[in-house]
Amino acid sequence: MKKAALIYKLGVVFNNFLFLFAYIQEMKYPLLRNILLFILILFYLFAGANHFINPSFYLPIIPPYFFNWANEVNILSGVAEILLALLLIPKSTRSKAGIGIIIMLLAFIPSHIYFIQKGEFMIGSVLFNPLKSSIRLFVGQPLLILWAYWASKSQLKIIGF
Repeated sequence: MKKAALIYKLGVVFNNFLFLFAYIQEMKYPLLRNILLFILILFYLFAGANHFINPSFYLPIIPPYFFNWANEVNILSGVAEILLALLLIPKSTRSKAGIGIIIMLLAFIPSHIYFIQKGEFMIGSVLFNPLKSSIRLFVGQPLLILWAYWASKSQLKIIGF
């Protein structure tokens, strides 16, 4: 019974986020839109750089069928995140960057499924369990996909680009 109630609550939260993103998509507040775009750029720059700064965080969560290429997968992921973040800056490449981020997020789904399959485990001081991993997959990933889609439609001109 508790799992069903939790799944229902997660569905309600996700639905509320969908309405929020729909509102933001239509909003006439350019300052908030600009701030959200900047945050997205910074998020992917930081996430991409973190693949090189702290690879020990990412290597254990790479699914077993990629173990032979774990370092390469980690490097490729970091490069992709940094490149796509930089491509969000010019208005002329923002749409393609948004599509690239969405494709990348979809490509990361097997890793999130692997989180759930692994059960409870620690990476550094972070405890992962199937519930957190499920929230990350079923709430976090769709929100990031929506955010990337929304950002790809932004008409903001950043620093002369």
